[in-house]
Amino acid sequence: MKSVSLKLICGAALVLLIACAPVISQRGYIPDPSNENSIKVGTDTKTSVQARLGYASTTATFGNDSWYYISSTEKQVAFFTPTVLKRQVVAIYFDKANKVTGVRHYGLRDGHVITFESRETPARGRETTFLQELLKATPGSSATNIQETNPGNGGGPVP
Repeated sequence: MKSVSLKLICGAALVLLIACAPVISQRGYIPDPSNENSIKVGTDTKTSVQARLGYASTTATFGNDSWYYISSTEKQVAFFTPTVLKRQVVAIYFDKANKVTGVRHYGLRDGHVITFESRETPARGRETTFLQELLKATPGSSATNIQETNPGNGGGPVP
């Protein structure tokens, strides 16, 4: 009896230990140093870069024309928030003639933490919860009731 309970305890401990093993995942662009190093400033174009590296992870929205190839390695233990172990960004800059003007490599140390604003702009009117909306609804209400109470939905003079 004792050996069975000891086996069950050891088995449960082993399952818990396996469940808490970290999961390492690679996300985004997978870097290829040989392809990245083959890009030549002034001679390569957007077409040749796309042929070598594929589609960019993101592009510049404002300002100069840039493509960014982003990759990151993350570790997650059980249900906890993932931790970024490594991040690489390859930035390729283009001029107006679509020729490469520069290639830069950025890492996790080059990033900056941005604090997001948590305040919200208040909306006009009264905000109701789901329960209040549910209790406000009455069974058997017709479309005519809605039309009478909803401004801008008819109610004008009849021709």
